[in-house]
Amino acid sequence: MKIFNVILSGGVGSRLWPLSRKQNPKQFLKLFSGKSLFELTAERNSSVVNEIIVVGNTDHIGLSRQLLQDISLPQTFITETQPRNTAAAIAFAAFAVDSEDILIITPSDHLIQNQESYDQAIKEAIDLAQRDFLVTFGVVPSKPETGYGYIEYEGKDVLSFREKPNTETAQEFLDRGTFLWNSGMFCFKAGVLLNELKNWQPEVYERCLDAWKISENKVIDSTASLRIPSISIDYAVMERSKKIKVIPAHFRWNDLGSFESLYDYLRSVGHNVDENGNMIIGTDIFTAFVGMKNCMFVHTDDAILILQKEKSQDVKKIYNQLEKYQSTLR
Repeated sequence: MKIFNVILSGGVGSRLWPLSRKQNPKQFLKLFSGKSLFELTAERNSSVVNEIIVVGNTDHIGLSRQLLQDISLPQTFITETQPRNTAAAIAFAAFAVDSEDILIITPSDHLIQNQESYDQAIKEAIDLAQRDFLVTFGVVPSKPETGYGYIEYEGKDVLSFREKPNTETAQEFLDRGTFLWNSGMFCFKAGVLLNELKNWQPEVYERCLDAWKISENKVIDSTASLRIPSISIDYAVMERSKKIKVIPAHFRWNDLGSFESLYDYLRSVGHNVDENGNMIIGTDIFTAFVGMKNCMFVHTDDAILILQKEKSQDVKKIYNQLEKYQSTLR
């Protein structure tokens, strides 16, 4: 049996536009003491796994190879030619290993602090995975966050999965103390996951298998990929299976999915803010905020974004408009 860290790196990070772009999304931005979230993810898991599997798209797989040059573990790269969501991405990784091998599934764009607590959570997850459970990681919430899904739990048992709530519901979840943030991290045997996928989503399983069989050099055939239903692993398996366990994790976790979360991180490491909580990112040009509070000024070579940080979830709408019109700014 081997333990693999499967790093999912196909996201665009549209809520961090204009920093995050289609050709250079947030997981590859070197914003964290000169390193990217992608590199930090690989480093974080390197002490507990035997090998790394990266599942990424055609645009980024070369960059992934480059960033992992200093990691001494064996590495496998699976190239998705068409985005088909996380169920397919994880299935491809499971097909690439033996059925008894354990997969630790981690997105490539999460910031995790407190390595000791993280290692303890991973150890607990591996123990459960060896007993044929599908394990998800739930982060103990620190605030009523509306940008995350939630897991209702008791001990290590999952009672329900909840969609991203409104502010009132998020506060209720926090007050009740029986809800965790859904981190999007998982741990399970490859064979157990594939059996559950086959049971709950047989079409997804069969189409993924067909595409995998005709892939060359672990590059997934484009035409076969388009036949795979696009569905997340949460909807396909985790919210249906009877084999789910959750690890309530106490490490500091942030998916850095919005400028509000990036703001919180940068402020915590000493990035400058003015007396009204305004922050500048990306330029040394003198910039002044007049009559504004908790705003962000984000500068790149070809775009400027000015936003109220509490509205940071709406940045995705700008990206979607640029995508609609095939803009070179996306």
